[in-house]
Formats: sequence, structure tokens, C-alpha cells
Amino acid sequence: QVQLVESGGGLVQAGDSLRLSCGNSGRTFDRYAVGWFRQAPGKEREFVSVIRLSAGSTVYADSVKGRFTISGDNAKNTVYLQMNSLKPEDTAVYFCAARLLGLFDAIPLHRYDYNDWGQGTQVTVSS
Repeated sequence: QVQLVESGGGLVQAGDSLRLSCGNSGRTFDRYAVGWFRQAPGKEREFVSVIRLSAGSTVYADSVKGRFTISGDNAKNTVYLQMNSLKPEDTAVYFCAARLLGLFDAIPLHRYDYNDWGQGTQVTVSS
């Protein structure tokens, strides 16, 4: 089991950058997919990005492609989401989630595919 804690959120202006961290105090991430999701007020929780740590494979939502970068540090058992060129529409609570993968499992892209979630961190981008 993993225990996830997000950090790094805050209030920034449009065009600024933030780096979110997803720390894990449980078992190591090496066989997991770790995803970032976000939820704005009154909206569904949506997929942002995911990394399959064993292979370094990544997937991004179209809305963040080219601006956000997901990465993992196995030694620190932490996954990061570097967010550049932030826009007001990026304002949301950001959650990380983890899913243990079998060797031939596809990378999960939907929130219902994930079993373990952090508590979330607020990102607010002012115009």
C-alpha cells in the first residue's frame, strides 16, 4: 500500500510556474503508475498526466501538453508535476493517485482506475 501526500500548490499569476510533489511513505513506486488529476469547483475530476515509473512512460492531457512535465525520483519515492506557463483555467485542486501495475497492464488514464489518492493541493492562477 502507498500513502500519498501532495505539496507545492499555491497562488500564482498567469504565466508563472509551480512544481507539485507527490510523496509516498508506503511501498516503493517502482511498480506503480502515478497520475495527477485536478478538480475545479463544480467540475468533474479530470486527468492531467501519468507516469509509469518502471519504464518512464508518460501521458498528458491535451490541455497541458507542452506546458506540464511529469517525472519521478525513485530514490526519493516522489513524483513531480512541473507546471509552466500556468493559465487561470489551470486553477483546481490537484490530486495524485497511484495504481499498482502488472507487467502487461495498460497505463491507467481514468480516475476510476486508481485505488490510492492523496488529499490534494490547491493551485490558483490569477489573471
